[in-house]
Amino acid sequence: MPRRYHVYVIELDPAVRQVRRFREANPNMKALTPCFYVGSSWRSPDERFDQHKQGYKANRYARKFGLKLRPDLFEQYNPIPSRKDAEDLEAYLAERLRKMGSGVWQG
Repeated sequence: MPRRYHVYVIELDPAVRQVRRFREANPNMKALTPCFYVGSSWRSPDERFDQHKQGYKANRYARKFGLKLRPDLFEQYNPIPSRKDAEDLEAYLAERLRKMGSGVWQG
């Protein structure tokens, strides 16, 4: 069976706004919008979220500030047939969230 990929979105604690590098990467972030980490993996979103929180191949923002998965923002896209499609969709989701005023870190 061919490997399937997934995109996922993790809502981040608003405290991530205090990190200069995150702010600099999101100059158009609006004050009251949520912040997110957007990633893709061949692992399920639940498994990947757990890995981030445990520090395994973790993004620093997802590990330290990750609150919960937001399936309402990604579920309709999964599973994805190829790694390239997953990476393209990851970039699309990150950009869409930025356009809504959210701060986003993309993995």
